[in-house]
Amino acid sequence: MSPSLRPLDGVTVVSLEHAIAAPLCTRHLADLGARVIKVERPGRGDFARDYDSRVRGLASHFVWVNRSKESLTLDLKQPAARAVLMDLLAGADVLVQNLAPGAAARLGLAFEALQPAHPRLIVCDISGYGNDGPYRDRKAYDLLIQSEAGFLSVTGTPEAAAKAGAPVADIAAGMYAYSSVLAALLQRGRTGQGGHIDVSMLEALTEWMGYPLYYAFEGAAPPPRSGAAHATIAPYGPFATADGTVMLGVQNEREWQAFCAQVLRQPALAADARFASGAQRNAHRAELQAAIAAVFSALRSAEVLQRLELAQIANASVNDMAGVWAHPQLAARRRWRTVDSPAGPLPALLPPGVSSSFEPRMDAVPAIGEHTDAILRALGRSDADMALLRQAGAI
Repeated sequence: MSPSLRPLDGVTVVSLEHAIAAPLCTRHLADLGARVIKVERPGRGDFARDYDSRVRGLASHFVWVNRSKESLTLDLKQPAARAVLMDLLAGADVLVQNLAPGAAARLGLAFEALQPAHPRLIVCDISGYGNDGPYRDRKAYDLLIQSEAGFLSVTGTPEAAAKAGAPVADIAAGMYAYSSVLAALLQRGRTGQGGHIDVSMLEALTEWMGYPLYYAFEGAAPPPRSGAAHATIAPYGPFATADGTVMLGVQNEREWQAFCAQVLRQPALAADARFASGAQRNAHRAELQAAIAAVFSALRSAEVLQRLELAQIANASVNDMAGVWAHPQLAARRRWRTVDSPAGPLPALLPPGVSSSFEPRMDAVPAIGEHTDAILRALGRSDADMALLRQAGAI
């Protein structure tokens, strides 16, 4: 299959990005074939490079969201560096930025400033709270947005709220930015005009909060925090066995009867008045948990999972990260590839969405400024020009 047939081949994205949201958006654009030029600060680069050193000295967040990009270092406070950026934008299709609130506008990179000279350019701004409103200038990090969007209020245990183990606010914003850029490219194909996209982390995560918001409609009580179990459906969650934990879910009366008869091997329990409906099972959750625990505590996880499979009850292993790296389904579907990096070859998961028409781009994670010279030469800068830029600290 020819890599030249990817959907975004020929599309150039310039990204003033750091942390997670914008890099996740642009990495997915790169997956589809876009050329992504990542503009970083000279010296340290994207500060996500320093979050940790878990991947053979590289940062785990950075490795995840920055493959298949070109790294260009520019100190945009310097006019000579801004001139380079403007030359890049003359040939770009998309500008993505998640700088601090107001920073892009101060650099002359607001959509309104760029649009007259670049009418086909799509400008995507990603911020914590959006480009207007009373919260516009607030700093916003993932955990803060989880808090503002009410995510923490419905996540955790009755005793304590808990943040998600993955940066869900950043991911939500990055994915809505990604889909919005794709939509803008399609619209430009019809109108010939670029456009402005304003994505806020708060609005992206609040969209994901639709179920708990409507559950608490007109002042009703919100879903209770229930740990790893479902807040309103039982039995649905983790259950201890003699040697570990299994995850299972029963979502209708047919499954409940099969669960009692074939898994618990107590068919009479299905008719117990305390458990005769989904609402009753949820209301008597503690008694239900005790009845299941009495059976599972004498069984090994493998036996419980076998009974659940035979009864066609949805179930899952409770994997840690080592279990996911070794997951047999991912291996069977050949979802792992190898990409290069400054630390050598690394495994990388293919992006979701198996296509019959193209292979996703899976190129290297870049070193800081790895492509600076090549990009500048393509823009017509000479070696002498680059030496002056380096001497001034502009690149």
